[in-house]
Amino acid sequence: MSARTEKFTVEKSLPSGRLDTFLRQKFPAASRGALQRLIEQGHIHVNGHTVKPTHRPRAGEQIEIHWPEAKPAEAQPEEIPLTILFEDQSLLVLNKPAGLVVHPAAGHEEHTLVNALLHHCRGSLSGIGGVARPGIVHRLDKDTSGCLVVAKNDETHLALSAQFAGRQVEKIYDAIVCGELARESGEIRAAIARHPSHRKRMAARDDDTGRAAHTSYHVLERLNAATFVEAQIHTGRTHQVRVHFQFLGHPLVGDETYGARQNARLKELTNYAAPRVMLHARELSFIHPRTEKEMSFAAPLPEDFRDALKFLRA
Repeated sequence: MSARTEKFTVEKSLPSGRLDTFLRQKFPAASRGALQRLIEQGHIHVNGHTVKPTHRPRAGEQIEIHWPEAKPAEAQPEEIPLTILFEDQSLLVLNKPAGLVVHPAAGHEEHTLVNALLHHCRGSLSGIGGVARPGIVHRLDKDTSGCLVVAKNDETHLALSAQFAGRQVEKIYDAIVCGELARESGEIRAAIARHPSHRKRMAARDDDTGRAAHTSYHVLERLNAATFVEAQIHTGRTHQVRVHFQFLGHPLVGDETYGARQNARLKELTNYAAPRVMLHARELSFIHPRTEKEMSFAAPLPEDFRDALKFLRA
């Protein structure tokens, strides 16, 4: 991403708000941490002056943002096969296989989707907030397969991020859950927050400590000691499908993080042990930022998911 400057006027005073939070809402593609760094490094001015991230925006203030040139990605291109469902000059939609980590992190610096994208797109991916985060608009867990959209330029990245933040993107998942769901369909509304003692886990909360989360579901097929369901997420919280079905008492088959006890019981009853979390992002729909046409994509169930259904039908 080349350096650019953006200016706008604050329309409404936010006496209890912070500048970094305000900018995060206006530019959802940029992380709050990245925006804080830009403020602290003097790349963001209010009425021509540097301020702190805690500055409270007031109506009429002129905000100027200098988006620095994105630093080269530390990740290296790797020739990793990708299953492309759609591609044009603005974006690509792919069917991510289970087992592929989306973004490099500690312990997973190589062999990620980003490494594959750097090779496939050869420099035409977006970078927001001065850091090259190649094209990643949303993520799927390592063990989750299915539809994922990737931005090829900054304009597409910003537009798609706004659609995700505005809950305009339709995301439908297939999942196999432990046990027999009592209802044929239902709505799960339980806020999700970081688990108080297990920092790598999330937890459903029935108080005001978490962020609002909403999942709707209906049963596709009743299996032996398990249920095949379709779930639509109306919000995009970390581990949302996994946490919400654990909240119902029916964690996903193969999910040792949120359902070790129920999966042990499933193995006792059926002799089936899943190779991974049985969750597949089947459908993804959004408005193409350039053509403004609605686009819908579907990824077929992978072999291990079909094998799980076949085994649990017996």
